[in-house]
Amino acid sequence: MRSGKAVCLFGLLLALVLVPARGFGAPVLLLTLDGAVGPASADYVVRGIELASREGAQLVVLRMDTPGGLDVSMRDIIKAILASPVPVASYVAPGGARAASAGTYILYASHIAAMAPGTNLGAATPVSIGGDGILPTPQKPGNDKAGTPAEESRDAMKEKVVNDASAYIRGLAQLRGRNAGWAEQAVRGAASLSASEALKLGVVDYVADDLAHLLKQLDGKKIKLQVGEVTLATTAVPHINYEPDWRSRILSVITDPGMALILMMIGVYGLIFEFSSPGLIAPGVIGAICLLLGMYALHLLPVNYAGLGLILLGIAFMVAEAFVPSFGALGLGGIAAFVIGALILINTDVPGFGVPLPLIIILGVFSAILIAAIGGLALKSRKRPVVSGSEELIGSEGEVHECTGGYCWAKVHSELWQVRSAAPLAPGMRVRVASRDGLILVVTPIAAKGG
Repeated sequence: MRSGKAVCLFGLLLALVLVPARGFGAPVLLLTLDGAVGPASADYVVRGIELASREGAQLVVLRMDTPGGLDVSMRDIIKAILASPVPVASYVAPGGARAASAGTYILYASHIAAMAPGTNLGAATPVSIGGDGILPTPQKPGNDKAGTPAEESRDAMKEKVVNDASAYIRGLAQLRGRNAGWAEQAVRGAASLSASEALKLGVVDYVADDLAHLLKQLDGKKIKLQVGEVTLATTAVPHINYEPDWRSRILSVITDPGMALILMMIGVYGLIFEFSSPGLIAPGVIGAICLLLGMYALHLLPVNYAGLGLILLGIAFMVAEAFVPSFGALGLGGIAAFVIGALILINTDVPGFGVPLPLIIILGVFSAILIAAIGGLALKSRKRPVVSGSEELIGSEGEVHECTGGYCWAKVHSELWQVRSAAPLAPGMRVRVASRDGLILVVTPIAAKGG
């Protein structure tokens, strides 16, 4: 009887504990996209959406403040959003933040688009890849001035890029029921909007002061997904703040174009030191790791392979300068090739994805100093007296050890050599090496002091 009461009491207590816990509902996963959209941020957002699906989150809130970024990375994020089984709300915040260029596309692709007061979006004109700027300027009616074939080809390529971007964002707007006309203006005319204007024109769904205000507005909202329709219950729900892990942080560091270039330089010079002094091990290990990391980073970035080839050619010339007497021609040519290659290495004009000019100058000056130091050491080594080999024997002194059967032997540098001389030799006589004939030393007697 007592055991039955104990079981009932335990069950009641368990119910009292579990019912409030279940009343909180599924959590909301918070992601932060701060800065240019690149391989690292794309990896972080994609894995964050996958985590939300695994953990049973009811909503992903992507807080954004971005000036834009790489097209490939942007499309990776958009693909993850479109395929997500969890609704994604892109929220441009805090005040003063922006969702420019790639950020506008991500905002249009999200199931929910929101902005904080004092933020803006737009300027979604695609930056040319490997070109000289933004979009082609439409010619005014009646302007029949024809350009060169190269200019016409470049304008045609730019127009294709614009048309593709325009169709892409228009498709996203139609999918989410947002203002497709303004989206096209953002691409073709680099138009921008404030938060209040975006809400009025139907570009975004909500303007919220903070995250709590946004979640309060989203409570009870129905959203259509590929898996069906879901209803949000975002009042008093727990928040999971998903921070970038070690993988995302490392990827963020190495995919910086300047860092990728530094890693390549360390890798190449490390291998050079290892090959020139076999057995050091440490330079070879560090160099191989840095070279592979640098090559992996460049694989993820929009690289101009002509620039990469010039960098490698320049490094090869600078290394050859240390071993080939070119009187500086190889070294100067290598530095010039390296600087030009670094300037055109990254094949995009997107802000935040270029190699800083001061870094290029520093690496060029460092390489020049290194080559000069190696050349100086090589020059000093040529001026040093010979300390080994047959040349070193000429002029050396020795002592006749014995003479038998018409042959004489002398000790030179603690080694026993057969010797011959035009003058008679006798054991104990001091001699000087005049020349070498195969394995026989030609010597001359040294007159004894006082003789």
